[in-house]
Amino acid sequence: MKVYFDNAATTRLDPEVLDAMMPLLTDNFGNPSSIHGHGRTVRSAIERARKSIAGLLGAAPAEIFFTSGGTEADNTAIRCSIDTFGLTHAITSPVEHHAVLHTLEHLQKLGHIELSMVRLDADGCVDLEHLEELLRTKPRSLVSLMHGNNEIGNLLDLQAVGELCETYNAIFHSDTVQTMGHYRHNVQELKTHFLVGAAHKFHGPKGVGFLYVRPGMRIMPFVHGGSQERNMRGGTENVYGIVGMARALEIAYRDMDQHQQHIQELKQYMIGQLRASIPDVRFNGLSTTADQSLYTVLSVSLPPSELNDMLLFNLDIAGISVSGGSACSSGSDVGSHVLGALNVAPERGNVRFSFGKYNTRAEVDYAVATLADLYKKEVILG
Repeated sequence: MKVYFDNAATTRLDPEVLDAMMPLLTDNFGNPSSIHGHGRTVRSAIERARKSIAGLLGAAPAEIFFTSGGTEADNTAIRCSIDTFGLTHAITSPVEHHAVLHTLEHLQKLGHIELSMVRLDADGCVDLEHLEELLRTKPRSLVSLMHGNNEIGNLLDLQAVGELCETYNAIFHSDTVQTMGHYRHNVQELKTHFLVGAAHKFHGPKGVGFLYVRPGMRIMPFVHGGSQERNMRGGTENVYGIVGMARALEIAYRDMDQHQQHIQELKQYMIGQLRASIPDVRFNGLSTTADQSLYTVLSVSLPPSELNDMLLFNLDIAGISVSGGSACSSGSDVGSHVLGALNVAPERGNVRFSFGKYNTRAEVDYAVATLADLYKKEVILG
């Protein structure tokens, strides 16, 4: 049996999305910057996609800029807002995605900014009182905090952080890669200046994403070249990727309630099965708290065992695709910075199961039975 539980890394392309992309891969091959008919046809497809994504977010089309993915969108928001507005201080957390964390650490190393880390509680949640303290002492900061953590699933209260940033005149960028297409974002209600999306996280194609920029926040470009994206991002557009992304987001919004219920039920079922099958199983962050964690992510902490060093390998041999994260790795001091920040015991085995709309209860049963069998063998052999 082949089982895929790594949807937080990437998702399977939806057949409806492929159907939308095919004409751009075959017949409509013109360069969208060309003024002839072939180019105009493709340009129209890009602008329809922009209008569709904007409409779903409650934004205007002029506020959506297409990128190569979430990493470029994050880098654009961070680096260009710092450059454009002359910011000298940024606030983030120790559990951010490396697209954010490494970018800010690099800018600090270059001497461009002073970087502050907001405190986290024992579950990995942002301490809002400490965030306010940092904002009070360092006015006009850039705040970069993710909406949904890709490893442990914790959700950030975007509204609360946005209100704090508004109070202290801070610029708020949120990495929404893991929540885009899984939760509804209405930029008319949120107080964020930048949001990002990556198509392959919601059953669209890889290599394409977008950046939402709030009106009045015009920033200088990150990628220079041609005049594409209204002089905001040089380079010929990934046309079929953009069209596929828009279609994927349309489908995600259309079917969101149904898929959320299906995936949440699978997640809760797996939690119950793991607790019943493996003694001393634990869960990292707020993975088991339905209203405070991504319904697509479950971070599992398994009992100390020599098996843990080869756990992902053994699961892969059994046909189960998952991601891991351990506070430290055997023979190396490099591990998950997220679990390290939570002080997860290094001898425990940590596995991230991330769910999608194509997963089934039978797949959960197989994954749990495989894990339980591995640990039973370890107990017998030990």
